[in-house]
Amino acid sequence: MQTIFLQATTDGGMMPQLLMFGAIILVFYFFMIRPQQKKAKDQKKFRDELTKGMNVVTIGGLHGRIVAMENDTVVIEVDKGVRLTFEKSSISMEATAKVN
Repeated sequence: MQTIFLQATTDGGMMPQLLMFGAIILVFYFFMIRPQQKKAKDQKKFRDELTKGMNVVTIGGLHGRIVAMENDTVVIEVDKGVRLTFEKSSISMEATAKVN
């Protein structure tokens, strides 16, 4: 019975456990949270810079050219005479941009 109590005691205290927990939080932040925040920031900047005449791709994969813009909506011409209205937030990327 005495050997069980002796094995349960630790000499280092809580400090190594707290350092390991802190290191895990830092790794999680730099590899998960920070890249997502950067990607969201870049996507918002792209949507704010949309202009008429840009060839774009929607989130659903529809390719077209922007012919009109209002506050939160964009009119995309998919073919001659075929115009569709989308929310600005549904524009994914520029059609000529390379995807990494």
